[in-house]
Amino acid sequence: RFTPRIQRLNELEAQTRVKLNYLDQIAKFWEIQGSALKIPNVERRILDLYSLSRIVMEEGGYEAICKDRRWARVAQRLSYPSGKNIGSLLRSHYERIIYPYEMYQSGANLVQCNTHPFDNEEKDKEYKPHSIPLRQSVQPSKFNTYGRRAKRLQQEPEPTEEDIEKNPELKKLQIYGAGPKMLGLGLVAKDKNMRKKDKEMPECPPTVIVKEETPVPETKLEPTSPRGYANVKEELRHSPEPCTKMTMRLRRNHNTQFIESYVCRICARGDEDDKLLLCDGCDDNYHIFCLLPPLPEIPKGVWRCPKCVMAECKRPPEAFGFEQATREYTLQSFGEMADSFKADYFNMPVHMVPTELVEKEFWRLVNSIEEDVTVEYGADIHSKEFGSGFPINDGKRQLSPEEEEYAASGWNLNVMPVLKQSVLCHINADISGMKVPWLYVGMVFSAFCWHIEDHWSYSINYLHWGEPKTWYGVPSFAAEHLEDVMKKLTPELFESQPDLLHQLVTLMNPNTLMAHGVPVVRTNQCAGEFVITFPRAYHSGFNQGYNFAEAVNFCTADWLPAGRQCIEHYRRLRRYCVFSHEELICKMAACPERLDLNLAAAVHKEMFILVQEERKLRKALLDKGITEAEREAFELLPDDERQCDKCKTTCFLSALACYDCPDCLVCLYHINDLCKCPSSRQYLRYRYTLDELPAMLHKLKVRAECFDTWANKVRIALEVEDGRKRTLEELRSLESEARERKFPENELLHRLKSCLSEAEKCVSEALGLLSFPLIATKEPSIHMTVEELRAFLEQMNNLPCVMHQIKDVQAVLEKVETFQAEVQEALQGLPGNSPELHKLLAQGTRLGVEVPEMERLEKQVQQAVWLEEVKQTLRSPQDKVTLSVMRALITSGHGVAPSPAVEKAMAELQELLTIAQRWEEKAQMCLEARQKHPPATLEAIIKEAENIPVHLPNILSLKEALSKAQAWIADVEEIQNGDHYPCLDDLEGLVAVGRDLPVHLEELRYLELQVTTAHSWREKASKTFLKKNSCYTLLEVLCPCADADSDSVKRMKWQKEKEPSLYKSDTESLGLSAQDLRDPGSVILAFKEGEQKEKAGMLRLRQSNAQKPVPSAHSPLGGQYCVCSQPPSPAMLQCELCQDWFHPTCVAWPHLGSPRPAPAWWEWDAKFLCPLCQRSRRPRLETILALLVALQKLPVRLPEGEALQCLTERAITWQDRARQLLASSDVVTALERLAELRQRLVGDSAKEGSALKESSCNEQTKVHARGLGLLNGDSTAPEKNSSPPSDLEVLGSYLPQLQGPVLELSDAIRLPLEELLMEGDLLEVTLDESQSIWRLLQAAYSPQVEKFHQLLDVSILDYAIEFNFPFMPLKPAVNPWTNHTLSPRKSHDRVTLELP
Repeated sequence: RFTPRIQRLNELEAQTRVKLNYLDQIAKFWEIQGSALKIPNVERRILDLYSLSRIVMEEGGYEAICKDRRWARVAQRLSYPSGKNIGSLLRSHYERIIYPYEMYQSGANLVQCNTHPFDNEEKDKEYKPHSIPLRQSVQPSKFNTYGRRAKRLQQEPEPTEEDIEKNPELKKLQIYGAGPKMLGLGLVAKDKNMRKKDKEMPECPPTVIVKEETPVPETKLEPTSPRGYANVKEELRHSPEPCTKMTMRLRRNHNTQFIESYVCRICARGDEDDKLLLCDGCDDNYHIFCLLPPLPEIPKGVWRCPKCVMAECKRPPEAFGFEQATREYTLQSFGEMADSFKADYFNMPVHMVPTELVEKEFWRLVNSIEEDVTVEYGADIHSKEFGSGFPINDGKRQLSPEEEEYAASGWNLNVMPVLKQSVLCHINADISGMKVPWLYVGMVFSAFCWHIEDHWSYSINYLHWGEPKTWYGVPSFAAEHLEDVMKKLTPELFESQPDLLHQLVTLMNPNTLMAHGVPVVRTNQCAGEFVITFPRAYHSGFNQGYNFAEAVNFCTADWLPAGRQCIEHYRRLRRYCVFSHEELICKMAACPERLDLNLAAAVHKEMFILVQEERKLRKALLDKGITEAEREAFELLPDDERQCDKCKTTCFLSALACYDCPDCLVCLYHINDLCKCPSSRQYLRYRYTLDELPAMLHKLKVRAECFDTWANKVRIALEVEDGRKRTLEELRSLESEARERKFPENELLHRLKSCLSEAEKCVSEALGLLSFPLIATKEPSIHMTVEELRAFLEQMNNLPCVMHQIKDVQAVLEKVETFQAEVQEALQGLPGNSPELHKLLAQGTRLGVEVPEMERLEKQVQQAVWLEEVKQTLRSPQDKVTLSVMRALITSGHGVAPSPAVEKAMAELQELLTIAQRWEEKAQMCLEARQKHPPATLEAIIKEAENIPVHLPNILSLKEALSKAQAWIADVEEIQNGDHYPCLDDLEGLVAVGRDLPVHLEELRYLELQVTTAHSWREKASKTFLKKNSCYTLLEVLCPCADADSDSVKRMKWQKEKEPSLYKSDTESLGLSAQDLRDPGSVILAFKEGEQKEKAGMLRLRQSNAQKPVPSAHSPLGGQYCVCSQPPSPAMLQCELCQDWFHPTCVAWPHLGSPRPAPAWWEWDAKFLCPLCQRSRRPRLETILALLVALQKLPVRLPEGEALQCLTERAITWQDRARQLLASSDVVTALERLAELRQRLVGDSAKEGSALKESSCNEQTKVHARGLGLLNGDSTAPEKNSSPPSDLEVLGSYLPQLQGPVLELSDAIRLPLEELLMEGDLLEVTLDESQSIWRLLQAAYSPQVEKFHQLLDVSILDYAIEFNFPFMPLKPAVNPWTNHTLSPRKSHDRVTLELP
């Protein structure tokens, strides 16, 4: 937290402050008279009373202006417009306000009075101007003086009639008009009540109060009793009664001695006591008619005599300074206040206010006496206490590497004052503000006034962050000019404060200074920028807004003379020093080895002047007769104990003291001002004897002159004054000496380093030039031209040192000149491809010098090489040139120097490249065109392009495509002319190849038609044989299943059915390769072998499955059944072919009741083949024969066609065998018997049906409804579901009546029939004979009642699903005919039943 200073802007500017001080004085004058000052407005602006007074004085005074009637000129000089009678108004205001004050100031109203009664400045100390005693050292007053100043600027109210009646002077004004009438004319007197009401006004001194018409008892007082006089005075002063006119009745109450003391100080008479006034300040008496101007009557209230008024008005103002604010701030709170103030003042965001606008407004406010703007400035904040804005390596916290760099940087303001080149590093004390930086926290308009640094040192200011800081500067040569101008323009300020410019409290507008010839410069310092001020350079400025800066002083060697002059200046001003300049010089002189040469030389000059001056001063001391002396270590004494009593200079080398006056001390410049004691009692206090000082001076001289000795050696060596060039080693030793002795950077050292650098560079270049031919492997780069070589040789000769390589470089130059002559001769007489030219070119490359003739030689050789390369490329009989090679030749040809031969070769290359590119584009179009060209067209293009001697990739690709097309045509002809029809795979391969060729092929269209027809036949055959979503291919279905006996294979097939991605290839169906499938004989033979394998495998499978126990409720859980390889369940169905058992949830069961069942139960559709045995739809033979007819029309061979033919032949063969067996006598007899039995059952069934229909139709309805209702889970069913007896009801009625077997077959008949039926079931064809054999064998067995029950349950459930009963729940139901529990379950998108 920090406490800023308060700055009132219009008190900063010198001329404005003079005006304000003048207003304070004249206001005080009227306050003493008991009136309040109201400054009038003229032409809508405040009247500048100070300027009016000054102009009147410059024009000759009031009487002269009135006499010559020059008030209009006064108005003109005050910049008022003419023609408005403003001069008369100004005269009126001058007479009323200023003229009485000027009379008192001049003392014209004091005829015989002492005009300087308060020279000792002891009386009336309680009054202080501005009510701010010593602002630098006290807290601000609770009473704001600006209230008084603001009231002055209010417009003066016009007097009312009541005021005129009460005030006799206003009456006189009405009669006599304007003019100097009396003291305080036109001003309203204040009484006691008015003062009580005005709280902001300062209280007036005590008033003399006299009791009127009040009898006072007579009191006898001794004439010589001063106490009685005092008591009366006390009574008079402190009586609480109101003030009235003083009359002679007062005297009647006192003795004669007391009354005689009331005499007029002007006329020395005591008569006319009713006209006698008593001063409230000094108790002197005056007649009202003796005053100048005279008063018409006794005034009311407080009155002071002219002597007291003049003393108060001439009292010098106190030293001006800044107050400290009453509030402490942090950076954040100060910034918030500053930004808020600026934003509110300019009514815009702070960052958008232009710097020019802020500058203009600042100087307007500074020069205004009307506007009181106050800002705060956190100035001169000690960085030791509050911290620095730069990183400091003080051990309090760990610094980052970046901060370490900044902490050690010379630009860190904590480091700069104590750098080795800085004089201040030799001062041990931490001088705040000089060696230790000060911090500055600014806000808008906060300013730093015109000043120079202590001891006229350098200063450096760094703006860490924030808004800019505007600076104004005056160069040091104009410093005295600035001081003279400010003293001339504002002498009043310098009379009271001679060292005003050292207090940093006064500004003056730069335009005013420049108008008086003072040079002023300005700049805006932005964040991150430094501003440096030079010795005795006055500077000032203000802040554009909230910012944070840091500043410190530093002194370099060139400052020492300025520092000495500053001490002399301080001595004349009697100003205290910050440090002793003599002590600083002697301290540096005591250790010269620690000084760099610049500083040592500067200190030597200053020390020499110091010693000479000290000798002169001590001689003057001896001449005065002072011979006593004592050594004194002044550096151990505090500064206030060794300051000269006269000039306040801090003594170090010597001082004069007195034995009798131990507190007195003067420097040797003021030996006559010590004391009045005799010289014998005075003695010299010295730090060094006059013999010690020259010794110190000599050490400095040695340190400073060692550089001169070295510089002389360097000068002789560089300028070769003795005619001998030094070696490089000698020059290096001189440079090493400068480095070891830490000589400063100077012109000679720079010249020496430059010479050494140039010599070393020459040596390096010379060695490189000389070793150039030795750089063998790669072609080296050229170092210099011939002209540069000559200049280089001349440079080596001009160097002031010995160069041993000069002779070798001269030899290189001679070699180059010889080479130039040889090249010129060769270019004129030899052809371009001559070996001599190549030899010269290689020789010139090894020279290491750029010879002008080399360019011509290289061009000619390059042309010859390029032309030869073109010739070899185009005339090569082995290979054709490629396009890339031609382009590379053309590109390289552009880099060859032009010549007729080169241009001709370039034209030929370009023409050939253009032709080749055109043919390439034509071939590319043929390869990529949608409209393909016939082989003949392509052949013509290729034949024509072969005449071009260029390698054309697109032509070759086109030629390759044509060759492939011709081979394709040959393959097609070979296939079409073969012994057999072509296979579909071959045709598809040819079609695929033909489509990819960029050639128009007539045969392709016919082949595509054949392939499309074959695919159409295959698709038709697939729809005929394959089930929906079948996992088998058509060829698998048509071919016999050779691995039917493998149980693992069966399960793999089931998995394949579950996962269609595991299809086998068609070639695996018959065990043939793709080539064997093309041979019809191989296909037929493989089919026959497959038939035998299928039959044998099925027999083995039937035998294996027959050994499995029949599933029942009591069956063991072991064993694998069904396609799912799971244990058996009570309700399972057996496949008629493979004899395996299957779960009802895994396969689809046959359905009873369609077509309408007959009473002959052996004809019921109860035959069940598992999905692995019945792999296809098994179309009828007639349908297959139609497919074969269509196959015969195809000119294409398909494997499926061969397999279909074999399947048809197998089916026909089996059909012939079945017909033969069925035509045998025993079988015919059995069939006839079955027919008779069926006829009889049908007749019986018809009779029972009619009787049932006659008995009650309701019974059937109930039964039907009961069955459906049970399926729906209800005990009854709605009437709307009633229907006639269905096929399922008929089947249900037949089940209890089933009997069998109804036919007996011998083994001789039965076994062939069973074998034949098994072979027929293996066929993927539906034949009527197979159905006949199955029915015949069914009749020979007992009826499978349990199987019929299961199938009937499934049929009933399917019936319910088909008719979509709305109330059907998926829960167990009971079949009314079989009493079986029906458990609906979904499998393969079908609902099946799990039977108990």
